[in-house]
Amino acid sequence: MKEPGLDGRHRDKDGTIGKKHGNTLVGTLRKIYGKGFAAGYPDTKQLNEVLAQLNETSLSQLLRDHDTGHLGRKIDQASK
Repeated sequence: MKEPGLDGRHRDKDGTIGKKHGNTLVGTLRKIYGKGFAAGYPDTKQLNEVLAQLNETSLSQLLRDHDTGHLGRKIDQASK
């Protein structure tokens, strides 16, 4: 069953992910979520450039970590 809100695009209605993590490179997020994250986009694109076009799997992973408060820590570790 699909999570509510994903068909209408991202559930992040207040733009928190984009505001907090929008400058994170897709390449960094691939270190966390794997090569399939934001498929079709180069590693050099920023999250805020691709957020609205993410597929359900990539978006669900990102939102799960954001909602639990783990996204920032994971990005920091992957950036090292």
